[in-house]
Amino acid sequence: MPELRKDPIIGRWIIIATERGKRPTDFIVEKNATKGGFCPLCPGNENTTPPEVLSYSGSAGHQPNRPGWELRVVPNKYPALVIEGNLNKEGEGLYDRMNGIGAHEVIIETPDHHETFTTLPPERMRKVFWAYRDRLVDLGQDPRFRYVMVFKNFGAAAGASLEHSHSQLIALPIVPRMISSELEGSLSYYKYKERCIFCDIIRQEINQDLRVVAQNELFIAIVPYAPRSPFEMWVLPKRHASSYLAMDDAHFTALSQIFSECMRRLDKCIPGVPYNFVLHGAPLRSQPLEHYHWHFEIMPKLTMIAGFEWGSGFYINPIPPEEAARFLKEASI
Repeated sequence: MPELRKDPIIGRWIIIATERGKRPTDFIVEKNATKGGFCPLCPGNENTTPPEVLSYSGSAGHQPNRPGWELRVVPNKYPALVIEGNLNKEGEGLYDRMNGIGAHEVIIETPDHHETFTTLPPERMRKVFWAYRDRLVDLGQDPRFRYVMVFKNFGAAAGASLEHSHSQLIALPIVPRMISSELEGSLSYYKYKERCIFCDIIRQEINQDLRVVAQNELFIAIVPYAPRSPFEMWVLPKRHASSYLAMDDAHFTALSQIFSECMRRLDKCIPGVPYNFVLHGAPLRSQPLEHYHWHFEIMPKLTMIAGFEWGSGFYINPIPPEEAARFLKEASI
């Protein structure tokens, strides 16, 4: 029988349509067609992007905006928000508006056009996570920005417009509604129980071992109790921290190891699956929050958001999270 499951953090309801139950091989994934041709993110084409704001190189003598980089961060050539100007908040009757001020950057994760995030070795994936940190620190110094959303789109179905492996970030003058909902939901739980709901989720998932995909000393990866998408995964630090910036060197190593394992397990279950991942953390410049816990959410693009979903706010998932976790955990990598 189908189930209705409630997300304990923000109260979102999910329909687990067990009668539509599927195995990984039942999902049809269109193979990404390689377009070929000119790529602005490849080495040698640095002059076709805006000047880099960060780059990592194995050579001490590397020149900015020249080949030889291992990772490069550049402003998006077609940004959703622009960095110059003032917010100029104003009301228009009962409506509110402000200028579209922000920052939109592209993290070019590898110089190799044919390499994917999933195939990056953990030690190189670690550099991507460090780049997120470096940009969060830098953008956090701008008082106009209240939040930086870090995200990745892989595959055309997930919104990727360029084949070369990259992720993005957008600095915002407001806190996104999804983050506000998580902050509000976790604070409500904390006021009632004086515990972080994410920490309680981690403890329960470890004890039940029904939805755990992988874990190491510092991180755990789970399929959430009420997943929006088949094979959705969350990666969380086991030790409470509300900000991604709280990580030390050991945490970056452990994060890259478990994230690499999760991506390889997902690709083994559903080869070439398009996906998005997002980083959720405390707003910029906030004090440590006892009620909130930063985390990554990995969302494979396997179902269609159609009329019912848009109209109701419900998501329909054709595979129970316990089954998805079992498939992922049993995948040979």
